[in-house]
Amino acid sequence: MVVFDAKSYNDPNKSLNKSKMNNFNELLIENKLKKSIQFADFKTPTPIQSQSIPISLKGRDILGTAQTGTGKTLAFTIPMLNKLILNKDSMALIVCPTRELASQVMQTVLKLNVREIGIGNALLIGGESMQKQLRKLNKKARIIVGTPGRINDHLERKSLDLSRVSYLVLDETDRMLDMGFTPQIELILKFIPKKHQTLLFSATLPNDILKISQKYLNNPERISVGSISTPTDKIKQETFQVNQDKKYHELINQLVERNGSILVFVKTKHGADKIVKRLKYDGHKADAIHGNLRQSKRERVIKGFRNGNSRILIATDVAARGLDIPLIQHVINYDLPQVPEDYIHRIGRTGRAGKEGSALTFITPNDRSMWNAISRLIDPNFKSPERVPTRSFVGGKKSKNSFSKKRKFNNKTKGSIKERKKFFKKDKNKKSKFNDKKKSFGFTNNPKYFGKKSDKVKDDKRSSFKGRKKFKKRQRPKKFSFKNHKKKVRFN
Repeated sequence: MVVFDAKSYNDPNKSLNKSKMNNFNELLIENKLKKSIQFADFKTPTPIQSQSIPISLKGRDILGTAQTGTGKTLAFTIPMLNKLILNKDSMALIVCPTRELASQVMQTVLKLNVREIGIGNALLIGGESMQKQLRKLNKKARIIVGTPGRINDHLERKSLDLSRVSYLVLDETDRMLDMGFTPQIELILKFIPKKHQTLLFSATLPNDILKISQKYLNNPERISVGSISTPTDKIKQETFQVNQDKKYHELINQLVERNGSILVFVKTKHGADKIVKRLKYDGHKADAIHGNLRQSKRERVIKGFRNGNSRILIATDVAARGLDIPLIQHVINYDLPQVPEDYIHRIGRTGRAGKEGSALTFITPNDRSMWNAISRLIDPNFKSPERVPTRSFVGGKKSKNSFSKKRKFNNKTKGSIKERKKFFKKDKNKKSKFNDKKKSFGFTNNPKYFGKKSDKVKDDKRSSFKGRKKFKKRQRPKKFSFKNHKKKVRFN
């Protein structure tokens, strides 16, 4: 077991693998698989593919990190199919964080798993018919792709047998840990034989990933392509300073100015539906995708966006990873993410497969701290600018110069009740302060409180209640008497 240093993980040049391939034909794989790769029109391998595929074909465990959109799916699909072709009794399990990513991984598998190969498969994700998945499993599926929740559901039903799994893939592992799937992943690993090959891929490398790699990977080969915390150079990043109440107006301006498909990220599910409703009212073709949608609805939304039926897609972070749509030309961060690493995954939805893209981020005064954290993630040498003290626009606070003498006097009366009594006892005989004293406590209908001088309250021109519409129609009696309220009680 190799213990890795977290610092060395951030260095893309410290890869244990030095061999590379320039063409898929150079691979020592079955001819059936070579033909299916050619038929699927996969020609030039990406850096992550050229480095990881030759190593995984030798049966080594891999800990791979690469930016989104670099072809990680094909990097573990080719060795998997080759192993299953050679060993007819073995199985493969691919665990993904979201339904969308699992569906797209299965699409890549089906591209290569042509009729000549014909290996049974099953997609186990939530939101789809359980009976349909059971029928797939009963046909001796050897390729299982799914999410942790649904895989555990089948394990509890005893409809899924993982005792023959010899090839395990944990895709987007950092995302699964962020979503709280750690206990479910550990439960799945208990059903897998100890002797198996594991490929762990992640876009970032937090400490939790290091712990899992030390616990479950056997002397893994470390493969890193590019910086794990820096977006690709093909993405043009821009920021826009805006107040919260002006964000939607500026979003409309950006939608009008930009051409092509646009992916807009928001913070909440309710916010996504609300913006879509406003956009449709303003004449824009938009749709929303978030965790509350059924799987069938999600697929229709993604299909419509991919086909160009809706130009704008409003999404929460559920779509930040695994959403592989080549047509996305612009990403707009309407709200900043909750975690700085999610910023990399968000803007990674554009500029995929070597194409250019743009990313615009709205920054409000309340987003300064999170934006500084994102900037430090992208550039470790980033220094947050010194904040110049300015007048706060929150809460309608006023400067001290705008206070009147009357307000200053009221400030003196603030404090405990004892302090107030002490203050009024000191100036009891001063008439001017007696009137101010009434105003500081407001109006009271108790005549004993002011020494039975309540008649003056109504005639006092300086009363703060005179002239207000709220109290204009209220009629108050000149004199107060409590004698009439006493009732005589007779005892029989």
